[in-house]
Formats: sequence, structure tokens, C-alpha cells
Amino acid sequence: MGEKKTGPNPTDRGKRGTKRSLWTDGRGMPLGVVVDGANRHDMKLLGPTLSEPAAPRPEPDAKNPQHLCLDKGYDYPIIREQVAELGYVLHLRSRGEEKEEKAAIPGYRARRWVVERIHSWMNRFRRLFIRWEKKVENYEAMLHFACAWICFRCAEVFG
Repeated sequence: MGEKKTGPNPTDRGKRGTKRSLWTDGRGMPLGVVVDGANRHDMKLLGPTLSEPAAPRPEPDAKNPQHLCLDKGYDYPIIREQVAELGYVLHLRSRGEEKEEKAAIPGYRARRWVVERIHSWMNRFRRLFIRWEKKVENYEAMLHFACAWICFRCAEVFG
């Protein structure tokens, strides 16, 4: 498989794999993407993902705060500190919180994140679904191309 930014996948018999960390806006437009080995924890990729935006970030203020939604895999004190330093309003469910809601509300459906939809759209690009490139630069170039294509298609739909 690839030389750099691959690692043993903990869920797939230790085969070498790649993890994509993706940052999107509220509508699902990709803002940044980072690649690392499959054995790398998500919380370690948050900093690099947020530090590589596709467009310059406007300064948040009291009138226009910037929100950041994360799933329960990021529920660590160091993540909360890091997000506060960057000036985001954090929306993060604690581990077990969704399970409690599910039990309390009959017919409860879990909320699905727009970032999962983008990962699904990226998997339609065959070169991204299975990483054939040995050089990480080539794989990252294809990721950026897929993000640009998704943005182009979303612009046609959303106007």
C-alpha cells in the first residue's frame, strides 16, 4: 500500500490503511481534509484538520460566533481546550448521551452528520475508496480534486 501516512487498521486484521479527517461547513461543503494512517486516533487529527482551511476563516465575534460540531469520539478535555483556543462554540455530545436520549424518546432517530454524506460521496471516486497510490502527495491531490468536484456539484444544486 502507501509508504507514508498509512498504518495498521485496528478493525481490518491489521491491514495497512489510510484515515481521512474531513472538515465541512453546515451544508456539507468541504473546507479541509487531512490524511494519516488508519491507526491514528481522530482526536489527534483535529488540530491539523482545522489548521488547513480551504478559504481564510473570518474572525468570530459576539454577533457572529462560529460553531463546531463534533461526535463523541472527540470527547476529551484536551479537545475542548483546543477548540476554545481557536474561538469556536463547541457542540459535542458526551459518550452515552445519545444512548440516554434514545431510551427516553420513543421512535428516536439518531442525527446523521453532513460530513458522513461527504465521505460517502468521496467513496464514489474509485481512486479514493481503495488507495492505489503509493505516494501520499498523489492521494492528497485526488482528495482535493474530489472536494473541488463536490463543491462544484453542490454549487449547481444549492445555487
